[in-house]
Amino acid sequence: MPSSENPRLSTAKTFGSLLENEMENNPRFYLFSPDETTSNKLDAVYNSSERAWSSLEIRPQDLKESKNGRIVELLSENTLFAVMLGHILNGEPAAMTSYESFFTIITSQILQHLKFLDQSEKVSWRPDYPSVNLLNTSTCWRQDHNGFSHQSPMLISTLLDRPGNKVNCFFPVDSESAKMTFKYLQSSKNAVNLVTFNKTDEPQFIDEGHAAFQFESGASIFGFVSDGNPFDLDSKENEFDFIFVSAGDIATREAVEAVKLLKYELPSLRIRLINILALSHNKIGTIGSPMSQELFDKYFKAKIPIIANFHGYKDTLKNILSNYTDPKRISAHGFEEQGSTTTPLEMLTLNHASRFDLAKDVAEKLKDVELAQKYQKIIDANRANAYEFGVDLFEL
Repeated sequence: MPSSENPRLSTAKTFGSLLENEMENNPRFYLFSPDETTSNKLDAVYNSSERAWSSLEIRPQDLKESKNGRIVELLSENTLFAVMLGHILNGEPAAMTSYESFFTIITSQILQHLKFLDQSEKVSWRPDYPSVNLLNTSTCWRQDHNGFSHQSPMLISTLLDRPGNKVNCFFPVDSESAKMTFKYLQSSKNAVNLVTFNKTDEPQFIDEGHAAFQFESGASIFGFVSDGNPFDLDSKENEFDFIFVSAGDIATREAVEAVKLLKYELPSLRIRLINILALSHNKIGTIGSPMSQELFDKYFKAKIPIIANFHGYKDTLKNILSNYTDPKRISAHGFEEQGSTTTPLEMLTLNHASRFDLAKDVAEKLKDVELAQKYQKIIDANRANAYEFGVDLFEL
């Protein structure tokens, strides 16, 4: 069972290794990056290729560069995306990485490509094209030294709001989930896939089999932290007081810890935690395999309060869940456009997305004033420590 003692790994480093293998085994594959490959912890890819460097002199102090390099680095997201599209429209696979906040720079270009894909379906001689695969890292939740200017999950909301069947947004929860996501990207055609993950070391929650199972409907029950029987959805054991749901690695970590807090304080409370891997327009799951209403009802039950914690803007996930159920059930947490150059926990509490905010939400719904006040005091104490000393309280 996962616990605070479980190994922590960087999903970004996992993606770096996967990119390294892809570059090694597929001479047609290119990676496009606005000079952030190393800072995004994807630098294992340099083991398989150099940076593209065609004209200027290569000096001894320069990093690995060559005229044959397939890692294209240029500090212009607009230019990189345009060049990548030329590569993709020639039938060649590619990926692009950037800081989450700066992917918004190319939003219009992404939307124009989606329009092109819509029209291409109507032209008989147009072939299938490799999908645009965007690796969205250095996210709003962990910009410890960059601050508010580097905090924006807007592209997620923009893409999920767009009608159609051409967009997948993935939120791999750990390294096993990342491996399964990357496998999907390799075979994906005629779509835009946005994959969001952090470069920090985070808990490892699921194994390979669980990761594969998540792809069937885009979500799964985290049985290790849930009550009831996740293997028999019709079991009479599956009665709950609250349903937690999360999407995003840090958002999920906080949801897991919130459930643990509540079970410690209120052992009789029955909670189920559902983790979402993929979202598409108005749906949980990918465009090819969305979650059905029937399965949603079995996972989320009826009338039970839902506590949602999302990597991006909270209403984005709430609106998708509302396509399946009564929105009055849903209490959503996520990025509220509150940010600063601050500590990791303080960043979460500024946006009411920490484990203590989630637990406080439940306490307030239970009208347990004393417990709600306890969690608020923890939030206040950590905020004071963060402002005075620049770190979170050690015990938190």
